[in-house]
Amino acid sequence: MSDIAFVDSNILIYAHDVDAGVKRERAAAKLRELWNSGTGRLSVQVLQEFYVNATQKLATPIARTMAREIIKTYGVWVHRAATVETVTRATEISDLARISFWDALIVASAEEVDADELLSEDLNDGQAIAGIKVVNPLKASYTGFEVHDGR
Repeated sequence: MSDIAFVDSNILIYAHDVDAGVKRERAAAKLRELWNSGTGRLSVQVLQEFYVNATQKLATPIARTMAREIIKTYGVWVHRAATVETVTRATEISDLARISFWDALIVASAEEVDADELLSEDLNDGQAIAGIKVVNPLKASYTGFEVHDGR
């Protein structure tokens, strides 16, 4: 087992959303854990979605210069570029799992880097898609890490 965790854009966004409260704490803690263990992965699609949402759709948008730095930092987690095969596989996953093409493209990208888990708030926690377990690290019942509030 590789213990590779593929991070969906919503987790990356929450980790940098100053208005997200406990979700920010949980997402940031999980990203730190993955950073320290070297087991985090994501795709260019995730970075694109992060940039657009973080700079345009948050209540307190992230400055574009800061968003660019975040993209550069997490860019080391991109281990494979999307190809025609990735897109084709996403169309198959979309049909089989009955999820949107864009979610299926995330799954296909996770599959290509041999991820064991897909960290996402958007998909069904506990569901397995293409052999990858969907995990929502923002849930209060999630025990994959401990959040310390400084008390």
